[in-house]
Amino acid sequence: MGLRDIGQSLPPGFRFNPSDEELVCHYLHKRIANEKLVRGTLLEIDLHTCDPWHLPDVAKLNSEEWYFFSFHDCKYATGYRTNQATISGYWKPTGKDRVVLDPTTRAIVGMRKTLVFYKHRAPNGVKTGWIMHEFRLENPLMPPKED
Repeated sequence: MGLRDIGQSLPPGFRFNPSDEELVCHYLHKRIANEKLVRGTLLEIDLHTCDPWHLPDVAKLNSEEWYFFSFHDCKYATGYRTNQATISGYWKPTGKDRVVLDPTTRAIVGMRKTLVFYKHRAPNGVKTGWIMHEFRLENPLMPPKED
């Protein structure tokens, strides 16, 4: 059962609109810990094989926003730099990472990175209107990392 099937079975007016804190503390944390999530709420996709205009067909749930899990693909086998390239372009980070706080303890639990999609290859990429927010877990006892 895909997200479109689930979306069609929901009552009129239903909106999946989680906050940054809910995405990190509930969905992402449970996914990383292999805990059960409501079946079909978030799909896992490989962002490196999908261009952004293909994502609506994969991950849409009755809205103009799409939510999904995707693991980082390392650019080099020996390093930590992530591969942000797709078939016809790349995701370029923009701005600084935003802190996501636990609503009860106010501790840092995650970070939100904003990325913009560029067609073609750097440095000749053409900026598009596609924007993605990437969330990652952080150890609350460590300072935020930018990489």
